[in-house]
Amino acid sequence: MKPDYIIIGAGSAGCVLANRLSENPNVNVLLLEAGGKDSSMNIHIPAAYSKLNYDKALNWDFFTEPQKHVKNRRMYQPRGKTLGGSSSINCMAYIRGNKENYNDWERWGNTGWNYEAMLPYFRKSENNQQFYNEFHGRNGLLNVTHNIHITPLAEAFVQANIECGIPENQDFNGSTQEGAGKFQFTIKDAKRHSTASAFLVPALKRDNLRVITNALTKALIIENDHVIGVEFIKNKSGTTEKVYAQKEVILSAGAFQSPQILMLSGIGDANYLKQFKIHSRVDLKGVGQNLSDHLFANMNVFCNQRLTYNNAERFPWVLGNAFQYFIQKKGPLSSSPLEACSFFKTNPALDRPDIQFHFAPVMGEDIHDLAKLPKTEGFTILPTLLNPKSRGYVGLHSNKATDAPLIDPQYFSDAAGEDLATLLKGVKKAKEVLLSDAFAPFRKENSLNFPKNSDTDDALIEHILNQCETVYHPCGTCKMGIDDWAVVSPESLKVKGIEGLRVVDASVIPMVISGNTNAPVIAVAEKAADLILG
Repeated sequence: MKPDYIIIGAGSAGCVLANRLSENPNVNVLLLEAGGKDSSMNIHIPAAYSKLNYDKALNWDFFTEPQKHVKNRRMYQPRGKTLGGSSSINCMAYIRGNKENYNDWERWGNTGWNYEAMLPYFRKSENNQQFYNEFHGRNGLLNVTHNIHITPLAEAFVQANIECGIPENQDFNGSTQEGAGKFQFTIKDAKRHSTASAFLVPALKRDNLRVITNALTKALIIENDHVIGVEFIKNKSGTTEKVYAQKEVILSAGAFQSPQILMLSGIGDANYLKQFKIHSRVDLKGVGQNLSDHLFANMNVFCNQRLTYNNAERFPWVLGNAFQYFIQKKGPLSSSPLEACSFFKTNPALDRPDIQFHFAPVMGEDIHDLAKLPKTEGFTILPTLLNPKSRGYVGLHSNKATDAPLIDPQYFSDAAGEDLATLLKGVKKAKEVLLSDAFAPFRKENSLNFPKNSDTDDALIEHILNQCETVYHPCGTCKMGIDDWAVVSPESLKVKGIEGLRVVDASVIPMVISGNTNAPVIAVAEKAADLILG
């Protein structure tokens, strides 16, 4: 079978595309994935999500360049390396962002990408277990639901927000985003519902879809300004193979690796590529530029009851939790460690929230390392900078596909210092919420555990710079648009200056969404499938 379409990357976008394109029995599709199959039990147990960090079999385990505005820290950047991509290792939150994000896209020249145009694609994907109205669907392939297991701390969080001036909101993906409420998640029958589970598995029975795992893309094959195929490395043998597309190659390798593959193939800033002895095929200076991402800071308090996830997987409590999960499909292991969130404006004059609180009934100083979680019970708010002004870039360390891309988000680099100032406001509000009366029945002490010193702005800024981490929402490195820095055209997502090539993933999103990014990427892929099939 010579495929019509070759999709590079079986992540959040690639699995959606593989399903939608192969729905047409006259279209042959080949899906290439650099990682292996999604067979690890830790992928599918929702509460085991933190075990997927630093797992090199399932995670690319990237790190940034030293961030000069964040004490030269090299910051962890998890990315999924398995079927489902980052939807197989993320916290499963289903958040669409703010409707003005999409209206911005159209204001920036991306005709047909406003909120009204995107809403049908969100609804198309969705099988929502709680909501069914003009904002939500119930016939889609992706299951969206509240956590099965919810602690009393989630309701306390909502009440604490109300106490501090943030209203309740039962549906962040509905008529308005602002407010506090329970998260919805991509979970089905107490298992993670990744894009591999939701979109790829149902499509695998089709004869016109083929999937090759452990296939690392080395470069695009280009002839006469036309992408005709892909050369990939078989991870187990180290040998290379070439495959050819009758129609197009679609790059869905994510905001770090899609620009890397373009550059390795000679598509990017010609002067930059010359440094790596890469022959320029298309001089496209925007490739890898315009990287935007979210940061959050970690703030927590001790809990006076054994309610939290700190000991959910420790003996002897794990025995009861395992019984609940495997026999009854409930209990702490059935749910995401996140429970609730809120969105609010630090300035009433803003047209959308600029801070999000992620709330989790678990605490620890290193939120990425399960082994370092303390045995002491606690709960955490992670104030998150939603609309960063800082921009970074993705580049190369070498001309080898086996080397990691260079990732430099340049956090807190905006000239006016707005990013740090806004996150500081979020941190101060988080302290107010954590120490509110609503949390008093659950709080062990009337002070923060982390950070210990939070009495001055200087102390809180020090905490931010020492402890802030990415929320792993990178976007924008192959942005769609009509300006000189745009990489793909909005009407087709085709790469400018070359035929037979599109990019469909978070890299085409012009600026990071005001919220978690998995749902927007799925919607982008849904729309892209329609653009491709006409």
